[in-house]
Amino acid sequence: MLNFTRCTGVALTVVALFCATAAAAQTAPKIKNTGYEQTRTSLFVGNSFYYYNDSMHTKLLGLINVADPQNRGQYRSTSITISGSGFNWHDMESYFRPGAVASYSFVGDNEIRFNKFDKPFDVVLMNDCSQCPVHPQLKAMFHEYAEKHSRTVRKHGAKPILFMTWAYADKPEMTQQLAEEYTIAGNKNDALVIPAGLAFAKAIAKKPGIQLYVADKRHPSRLGTYLSACTIYAALYNKSPAGLSYTFGIDPETAKFLQEVAWETVQEYYGGR
Repeated sequence: MLNFTRCTGVALTVVALFCATAAAAQTAPKIKNTGYEQTRTSLFVGNSFYYYNDSMHTKLLGLINVADPQNRGQYRSTSITISGSGFNWHDMESYFRPGAVASYSFVGDNEIRFNKFDKPFDVVLMNDCSQCPVHPQLKAMFHEYAEKHSRTVRKHGAKPILFMTWAYADKPEMTQQLAEEYTIAGNKNDALVIPAGLAFAKAIAKKPGIQLYVADKRHPSRLGTYLSACTIYAALYNKSPAGLSYTFGIDPETAKFLQEVAWETVQEYYGGR
């Protein structure tokens, strides 16, 4: 594995980005798919990493709907976020209360559709706070609640998924650290892990000038949100998003690059499946 303390030289920033790209979890992921032939309904539970740019779940739906136009409108995704939140801020049990979350949707010309289902969601994508999985005082809580929430999700008939977040722009060493902790937690709880953090690192290494972050160096830009959605799509459906016409208003060349990075990352992380 790479030792980030040895990434030195005059062009320190460039070298650091290269090191971040080569980083990966030391532990190989055990779970490589959801077990569903087709995931139709999803719940995103997390924080501002999800809700920036009009929410990541809407970008996933954009990709899904152009990939499967015959069933457009049959897919549903809901997002529950708390600013700055960690796993322990969320009451997962409450999100499955009958007649509550996802019991109705706004469709068409602001019409309300009352949803009928045996279970509200196929999958629940969860992410902890940006530092929690690797913070010395919060790491244990990350693993505790990854297990607790995974148990709750399964009890209600859904599949738990852990969304691996990305390193801060100025702390590329976080890539490997986060990848390892999310993979360990995924394996322990038989949960699929979405390697979004590794996709960020790969995109930056391939195109160092790409702007995946906003000015705070933590939250995703439009490109970062789109790359994450493409990575989720690739992981959930085991299909490349390359060529899909939904680009979130991003120029076609850049969108194609992000689509390809997402697919490459997913294939590499899961070992080709």
